Order: sequence, then C-alpha cells, then structure tokens
Amino acid sequence: MDFATRRVRLQPARRRRRGRSAIAASVAAAVVLLGNVVLLAQPAQAATLLSQGRPVTASSSEGASTAPAGAVDGDLNTRWSSAWQDNQWIQVDLGATSTIEQVVLRWEAAYAKEYRIEVSGNGQNWTSIYSTVNSPGGNETLNVTGSGRYVRMFGVKRANGYGMSLFEFQVLGSGGGTGPGPGTGTVRVAGSQGNWQLLVNNAPWQVKGLTWGPPASEAGSRLPGLKAIGVNTVRTWGTDASSKPLFDAAAANGMRVIAGYWLQPGGGPGSGGCANYVTDATYKANTLADIRRWTTEYKDNQGVLMWNVGNESVLGLQNCYSGTELEAQRIAYARFVNEATQAIHAIDSNHPVTSTDAWTGAWPYYKQYTPDLDLLAVNSYGNVCQVKQDWINGGYNKPYILTEAGPAGEWEVPNDVNGVPTEPTDIQKRDGYLQAWNCIVGHTGVALGATLFHYGVEDDFGAVWFNLTPGGLKRLSYYAVRQAFGGAGGGNTAPVITNMTLSRTTDVPAGGTITVNVNVSDPDGDALTHEFRVGGKYIDGSGALVGTPFTGTGPFTVTVPERLGVWKLYDYVRDGKGNVGIETRSFRVVAPPAQGTNVARGKAVTASSFQQVGNGAPYPPSNVTDGNNATRWASDWSDPQWIQVDLGSVQSFNRIQLIWEGAYAKSYRIEASDDGNNWRPVFSTTTGNGDVDSVASGGTGRYVRLTGTQRGSGYGYSLFEFGIYRN
Repeated sequence: MDFATRRVRLQPARRRRRGRSAIAASVAAAVVLLGNVVLLAQPAQAATLLSQGRPVTASSSEGASTAPAGAVDGDLNTRWSSAWQDNQWIQVDLGATSTIEQVVLRWEAAYAKEYRIEVSGNGQNWTSIYSTVNSPGGNETLNVTGSGRYVRMFGVKRANGYGMSLFEFQVLGSGGGTGPGPGTGTVRVAGSQGNWQLLVNNAPWQVKGLTWGPPASEAGSRLPGLKAIGVNTVRTWGTDASSKPLFDAAAANGMRVIAGYWLQPGGGPGSGGCANYVTDATYKANTLADIRRWTTEYKDNQGVLMWNVGNESVLGLQNCYSGTELEAQRIAYARFVNEATQAIHAIDSNHPVTSTDAWTGAWPYYKQYTPDLDLLAVNSYGNVCQVKQDWINGGYNKPYILTEAGPAGEWEVPNDVNGVPTEPTDIQKRDGYLQAWNCIVGHTGVALGATLFHYGVEDDFGAVWFNLTPGGLKRLSYYAVRQAFGGAGGGNTAPVITNMTLSRTTDVPAGGTITVNVNVSDPDGDALTHEFRVGGKYIDGSGALVGTPFTGTGPFTVTVPERLGVWKLYDYVRDGKGNVGIETRSFRVVAPPAQGTNVARGKAVTASSFQQVGNGAPYPPSNVTDGNNATRWASDWSDPQWIQVDLGSVQSFNRIQLIWEGAYAKSYRIEASDDGNNWRPVFSTTTGNGDVDSVASGGTGRYVRLTGTQRGSGYGYSLFEFGIYRN
C-alpha cells in the first residue's frame, strides 16, 4: 500500500549536467532535420526493422532524459547519450537469433569516430561484423552480414569532447522477436515520450485491473464475473508453482496477470524480514534463481501481461536501516531490481518488466539505478491525483501503471474523537475508486492503467476498509469499479448508507448499551436487514469482527463489550440479493461507575511478583490503586500469583471492581484479613472472562487479597484497577 505518512524524505537523483553550447545544439538540430529526410528513403533490401521498441541497454547514460530506450523508439526527437568517455556501448536484444542485413546509425553531434558493430547469441561472446576508425558521423547506413540475438555498437573513440549519442540505432534483417512468441504473443511498451501505449499482440491494452486475493485455484470460477464488469487484468505479489491456475484462467477469459515477485522487505512496513542488499549475496542469488525459474516456467503462458519485481521495498527498508546505511541499502536494492530485470529480459523478451513501490519517492532510485525497467509502477491511495505532477516534476522518460489504489487508508486520514483513524464512509470509498481511476486515465500517453485494491472475500478489519466483496457480498465500491471500467450496467445494486450516529462515543460503560441511528436506502427497494459487529483492532491488534447483541429495527439498542478501550462498531446492511452496505464508527468503553467510596484509592499494595522488563515496563502493584485506568500491574507468567491492598485499618466494604487487562484470571479468589496472616473468603470463580468484574460480595478487613490460580492467557495476570468500595 501507499503508506504516505510513513514516507521518509527520499534523496533525489543527481542533477543533470548542464546543457551543451548553443553551437552544439544547432549542429544536433541540423542532424535531426537531415535524419527526417533520410527516413523517407527505403533501404535497398527488403529487410525488416527488428530493433524498434526492443529491450536495450548501454554502458552508461548521460542522464535520465537520454536513456538507451531513446535510440530504439523510432522518434528522432529522443536519443541515447553516453558518459563523456571513450569505450562506450549500446546493445539491443532482438528477442531471438536473427539474420542481420543492415545497421543504421543516426548520430547526434556527439558521435563515435572509431567504433565497431558486433553480434552475439548470448550477450557475452561478441563477433565484429563491421568496424571503422574514421566515421563521418551524421547518418550511416551499413550493409552487413551476420547473425545473433544481440547487436551492439561499441564506440572506441569519441569524435569530440562529449560522449557518444544516437538518435536511432536501427537493426534490419529477418527473424527476431518482434512477432508473437510461441504460444503467447508479444506484450510491449510502444511509442515515445508522453505518447506511450501498452500493446498486446500489437493491439492497445489499457490496464483495467484489480489486485487479486483469492486462491489461484478459484480463478476459473471467479474471473468470468470480473471480466463482466470490465476487468481485463489482475495483479499478484508472488509467483510460484501455485500460480498456474490463475494464469490459465486469465488466458481462457482473454485476461492477463501482472505477475509479482516478492522481495524483502515488501509491503511497506518491512514484511517478511530484512534483506541486506549490500552484503547478502546468498539471498540475492537465491532470489534471482527463483525469478529465473518461474519466468522460464510461465513466459509462454498467454495469461501473463508483465512481470513486477518487488513491492514497496524502497519504503520498507526504513524499517530495517537508518541514516547512511539506509541510503546504501536503497541504492543496492534498486540495482538488484535492475539485475532481476535483466535476468527476466534474457529469458523472456515478450513481456515488459516493472517494479512497484509506495508513492513516487522511490522513482528517483529507479531512474538512476534501474535503467532496464520497461515502465514504472506505484501504489497510491489518498494522494493518487498527485502522481501525474510528480512524474512531470521528476523529468521521467518512462510510462507507469498504478498497481494499488482506492479510498484513503489508515495512514492518511485524520483521527476521530477517540484518537483512531476515521474510516471513510461507504460513499467516500466508492468515490475514492472513481477518483483514482479518473486521475490516472487523465494522464494520457503516460499512465497505462491501474489495478485497484482489492478483490478479496476476507471479512475482517482491513477487508471492510478495502475489499470490494467482503464476505463475498458486493458493495458500492464494486459497482464504482464496474462504472470506471465500462462494464455492463444494470441489475440489482448495493444499499446506500448516508449517515450513522451513536448516542455515546467517548464514555460508554463496559457491558452497557448505546443507541445507534442509521440512515439507509436501497436503490431497488429491497427489504434490508441489519447486523452489528464490533472490532478490537485498536485494543489488541486483532482484525476479527464479532457479532454483538442488539434490539430494535431503527433506532437500534446495541450492547457493547466489557473490555476497556476504543472499539469500532460495524453495521452490515444486506439486501438479500448479494449486496451489502457497511458503515463503522468508533466508541470508547470505560469502566462502569461504582457506587460508594473507593477505600483502596492511594493505599499501599504488594504482590507476589511484577513485570520489571519489556515494552512499557515496569508494571508495579501500586498501579492498581492510583485511579488511572491507563496504568496497570502485571505479574510473572506463572500460576499462582497474588496482589493485596492494605487499607490501613480494618474497614467494611460492599463491592469490589476489577478492571482487567488482556492478561486476566480465569480462576481466582478474593480474601480479607485483619492481620495479613489469617484469611477469610470473600469471592471466588473459575469462569472469569477478563474485562471488568463487579463483585457484589462484601466483607471486613484491613487487607484484601486477590489470588489468581489459572491464567486466561499465555501471559501473567494484569489489572488496571483493584477498586474496593463502601457505600
């Protein structure tokens, strides 16, 4: 995802060199004009242009605006330019062994005085088929004889003080990989600066996609439904032996897959461990081996659209490293992505390669250190409409796709009154998908489409925030995607919730009730049913949503949990026709008021043990009588454990309130004593469930002790408050 607020300030690419003199620029312009005239002439032989749009690499580039791709794009306004040194080269991968009949060099003013044309079958061993030590520059048409998959111009000596620069490097002959490959067809990025398009079997393909969540084995049954709403592409994050059913089902439905390769640390926060891209040669070698294996396995599958190396790792590396080491790792990562890209190109010349990261802060790294990518990719949510301007400001010379987008996420929305992220409403989520799509397709000739997030059937916290079909039910966002992609309209659609209010939000007593009002309508007049669930993600990190009791038909009386903290209440509104509307609001559960005076407040406390190390430690026993429900006592992780309050004198009491943390006692007893040695029973249970326990049993004594005999979790025992009340 695009974790915008977690972004670090990424370092920009180095500044480009100053422009050449006006005289040199004039010479270059003259060469361009001359080149435009020459292009009208047909070659003497009926050879085919093999090089245009093919993968191309070079020994160096003067800057991002003069990358190698500029020499094979058929555009005389773009060019490749090398570093200002001798012994520079540019090579093109024709995709298959070809017969080379002619090479056309359309030089800029900075040309090679001495160079040779070489061919190779593997990109390693080269054979010269032409050489000169006295090139005139300008436009050179060389009739040659040779064969190979790779053709290289190796410039030995420059003609002037600049580098070597070609407007076009054209290879003509027969064979090559420009046509459809066996059993698959060609997917390629075609066009020139600001006028690109993605071609599948030479036909334009705008990516209208969704990220893919279900098991690949379910693709055969699910993809026809997605195709019906206009989806032509799905995106994955990993490729392995289990991927085949998805590729096959996509091919069978005329759809395609952006096939991912997972790299550590992916997913922004650093999921799956932290690789060291500077020193860990073993990890990189093993990862490249996997990439080569699965590229070879699936390169001829008609379901493949392109390969996507990595996901949000430039961002995620900040969770593994810092300072100068972080910068070194990011550079090494970008270079490794380039290695992976080259490895894929060497195996599969029929599908382009991209790499995804969160937001556009990673693009300068790719621009400088990953020149072999065919296009860029980005995940962006709330700031998606800024991507176009970032691309313009960055001076990029490659198109891009949007690989995740949707409504604003947790990391980019304001907090509500309870201090947790304000989840967009169903209507705002619907509009978020439409906005993302409109902003991307508005960058014509550069943005080649999007895979929106997310097609999945999970039904938990994250799924309700982003899934189009939580629990397999369609919501407003699903129909927004159908509208954006031009799918067939009509049919039954989802309920529309316009408002949801809670009678109390910041101080709901544990185990109490709240009144909930929901304004909802159904476009089709269907009878609607409600189900209320609660989620404690902001209490214990759990994404699960569980049902909670309620009564009424609107307004509703909803029972809240007994556990203290900020909960979220979800109203599922179903129409019985496969659609759902879901709205959510937060509420804070607090300890219910206890009658009488808390005679334990501020009194001395002792315990069998307390946790002295760990996150947030120490947790001393004195915390249970400080009147603060945010501080707590925590014991060792063993049975039994006890904690006792010294009231200072023998006193009577009517009620005890125990406010448990998540580490509660399933079995415990409460006892009273006048001397701290002889104890009288007050209360006991073997069915404790944590949360807030109100014990109505009373007694007398100077000391009151709670002894836990069986823990309710794998941790110890933990209390926020041990209240002892007297009316």
